[in-house]
Amino acid sequence: MKLQLSPSQQLILSHAAQNTEGKLVWFPDNIKGGARIKVLDSLFKRGLVTPLNNDWFITAAGYEALGMPRLTPITVAALDAVIANAEATQHRATKMPRTRANSKQATVISMLKRPEGATIAQIGATTGWQAHTIRGCMAGLIKKKLGLNVTSSKDEGGDRTYRIVEQV
Repeated sequence: MKLQLSPSQQLILSHAAQNTEGKLVWFPDNIKGGARIKVLDSLFKRGLVTPLNNDWFITAAGYEALGMPRLTPITVAALDAVIANAEATQHRATKMPRTRANSKQATVISMLKRPEGATIAQIGATTGWQAHTIRGCMAGLIKKKLGLNVTSSKDEGGDRTYRIVEQV
């Protein structure tokens, strides 16, 4: 069964098959930036191209969609590289992305909301930030941008403790 290719996909794959031994190096002038990424993604999802060492190559299914025989046999080393690349891509996809909920700023805010509050030293130990960065975060982000009420108190002979006080 022959897959239906868009005119752009047909041009890109045909050029790669005929001129660069299956390596995708040429795209029509009207396909730039995000459009190029979408075309590559579409071809990849359909199994027509595969990444190999930061390059894209036509797969056997891609040659079949063109109605052409594969010109170069695939080697064991090339297969190993494709498998390694797929495993690396899968590993990157499983890594937990940083979100606002698990950022250092969110950690600082949660520490300041505790009943006992937090000292500059405690926040620095948790975030790895220096004291001036912590103070800047409290003044600029927490107080000014978020409008939270930060109070501080100092016990005799102790460190200054900062807290976020809920406004009523």
